[in-house]
Amino acid sequence: MAGLLEKSRKAITRVFGDKENAHAHLTPDSVVQRSSAAISPFEPFIEQIPTTREWIIDQLSGGANPISYFLGLLPFLGWLRRYNKRWLVADLIAGCTLSLVMIPQGLSYAILANISPEFGLFTTFAGASLYWLFGTSKDICVGATAVISLLVGKTGMNVVDRYPNFTLEEIAKTQAFLSGCVFLVLGLLRLGWIVELIPHVAISAFVTAAAITIALGQVPNLLGITGVNTRGSAYQVFIDSCRGLRRVKIDAAVGLTALLLLMSIKRLFGYLAVRTPHRKKTWDTLSSLRLSLTVFLYIVVSYLVNRNLPPEEFKFRILGHIPAGFGHIGPPSFQPDLIRSLLSELPATTIVIIVEHIAIGKSLGQKNDYTIAPSQELVALGGINLAGPFIGAYASTASFGGSALLSKARAKTPLAGIFNAVILVLVLYVLGQALYWTPVATMAALIIHAVISLPMSLSELHKLWLISPPDLVIYSIGLLTSVFSTLENGIYVTTALSACLLFIRLIHGQGQLLGRVQVYQYPNSRSRNTATTDPSLISTTPSRDAFFRIDRKDASNPSVHVESPRPGVFIYRFPEGFNYVNQAQHMEFLYTYVVKETCRTTPLEYKNPGDRPWNEHALCVSSDQPGSETSKPTLKALILDFSTVSNIDTDAIHRLVVLRKQLERWSSPDTVQFHFASVDDRWVRRALVMAGFGYPSQRELEAPIPWSPVFSLAKKNNAPETTPDGVLGGPSSVPRRDIENAEIENSNGEAIPMGPGQLAVTHGVNYPNFHADLSAAVQAVSAFATQGESFVRV
Repeated sequence: MAGLLEKSRKAITRVFGDKENAHAHLTPDSVVQRSSAAISPFEPFIEQIPTTREWIIDQLSGGANPISYFLGLLPFLGWLRRYNKRWLVADLIAGCTLSLVMIPQGLSYAILANISPEFGLFTTFAGASLYWLFGTSKDICVGATAVISLLVGKTGMNVVDRYPNFTLEEIAKTQAFLSGCVFLVLGLLRLGWIVELIPHVAISAFVTAAAITIALGQVPNLLGITGVNTRGSAYQVFIDSCRGLRRVKIDAAVGLTALLLLMSIKRLFGYLAVRTPHRKKTWDTLSSLRLSLTVFLYIVVSYLVNRNLPPEEFKFRILGHIPAGFGHIGPPSFQPDLIRSLLSELPATTIVIIVEHIAIGKSLGQKNDYTIAPSQELVALGGINLAGPFIGAYASTASFGGSALLSKARAKTPLAGIFNAVILVLVLYVLGQALYWTPVATMAALIIHAVISLPMSLSELHKLWLISPPDLVIYSIGLLTSVFSTLENGIYVTTALSACLLFIRLIHGQGQLLGRVQVYQYPNSRSRNTATTDPSLISTTPSRDAFFRIDRKDASNPSVHVESPRPGVFIYRFPEGFNYVNQAQHMEFLYTYVVKETCRTTPLEYKNPGDRPWNEHALCVSSDQPGSETSKPTLKALILDFSTVSNIDTDAIHRLVVLRKQLERWSSPDTVQFHFASVDDRWVRRALVMAGFGYPSQRELEAPIPWSPVFSLAKKNNAPETTPDGVLGGPSSVPRRDIENAEIENSNGEAIPMGPGQLAVTHGVNYPNFHADLSAAVQAVSAFATQGESFVRV
């Protein structure tokens, strides 16, 4: 098998690969010779442009080792062999504590999903028993959540409207299975980065809208109001609930007191945690148990009130009979009509599950000093949601409350979920009869209490406005869409608007024309050693070049003098890459600016005014007034800062070639130089070289002004240390005739000898118009403009 792959790779590279040095003929013959002479006595470095064969080989051999890949699918193999008694005790305590929270949550969230309460326990059991096999977080608790339960409930009702023959439980199980398929495929293909495509503002708007929708939908259960359609939009549910206030029953006393009790316990223990921080862990644990305490209390109350009454005369609604054990074991339905009806609902569900899970995992990982693997987390979600439906589980993801509790309980490994699963099994087989008496209003209070903290606070909204006003606008639009339409439409709208905003910023990103500033460090190393800093020492401090925007629309001090490197030389920085989306914007702006700020080298003459093309710029007119056309310089050079360009495409290269032709016509018969700074990516360099950039043209080599390159030098790997800090210094230019005995200064002002044994050229001498940074590019242009002078910059 390995031999067949190797033969296939060689065949592909023979067909599509480039021959060695296939691009060498593009560079004029004299460039390497003259560059090598200029860099002497330093050893020249010849840059090899990457070939297509090299790219193909990298792609074929750059994949992960199959053994490592499959071992990565089971991360528990890495920590299970190191499991010990201390971890066992910590996980046992954390798992048992977690179960006291997840049991009431599971029951209440199943009601939110419009299915029988035991399905919430099945869902929580599936996550607790399977996550440890595939997960990479010790703190994540996978189970039923409020937002996902709401989506499952809405999806079930929508499908039942079209296909009444399907049950809500059947729909929920199939939905979970389809979601699991999506997660597993994304995880196996290692596409965890896809979660970054969903903007945070879209999720924030969705969660806020979901919390409002959930809370409003539970108000009728909280107050005992009947006849309210909770399937409608949030605003309609609010209106119907207000109209039904005259139908309030005694359930309101149960629900409101339960909600008040939950809020009071949370505030009390929060207050105690602030007053006695040394017991904060104890107070936080007790606060997290308020759900179980409240449910237990109201079960007792319900039993005492209703035990002697027939079911039809109960004072308030109760959960009723909960089947013992796993009574819904079986595969999900794969009927074509059901699958087709769920496909339109699937995107919103999978997006929310993925984002909620990864966001919680990353947050807890940062808090506890570890990192999760997003792709492997998708594998975990896939396994749970694929296997869970066979025991009755519906779609699940990381629970914020349960995960936060695991973190606070100091769980040591993901195995804590196993102990949670064991207690869930005991509940399903032993405590079903006790759960019979749970008031529905109490479950509604639990749900409302769980979601009221999810919406963004006013202070967070104000901070969002200060950081990015457009994001607040998108947030508001998404929130209103969710409240007055559906949650699915809300997340689609906010995601689309965020993508459009990003696209607009990319297309209309304004490039920056830069000027040079000489900057000095103050206090410097010399003045730091004195009792007071002496400004006169600035004159002996080495300066360095910095580059600020010429239009001064930046954060720099307006009183700082920014100058052009030389008349007729322009520096342009791309703000957000250079590609087919923004190439027209950049090139048109750059050409217009250069033509406006320079004068044509040779004015064109026409016998008749009518012979002048309509789109030709006006000729330079003689005048002694400042700012007149004759005071403008002719075009000499263009320096392009590629520090933000990590890739480039055909459209961008084509427009760059067109710009060069336009500027050459403008500067004819003189030449215009194109220099590039910080072109770090080899494939970007290759694309530029193929288009004729990176080296002087034949016209430049034959120009009256002698062409002489300037190169950057840096310390060699094996160079001996010459200073305590080993730093080779700031900007300095040394005449070539003195290079063998020259010295430069480092950042401390100490002299360092420059010799071939210590320094080497940073980049290839065959592409002298690619420079290490803007300072080197400016020096190269300056050296060319001053006849007979050539410099070597360190």
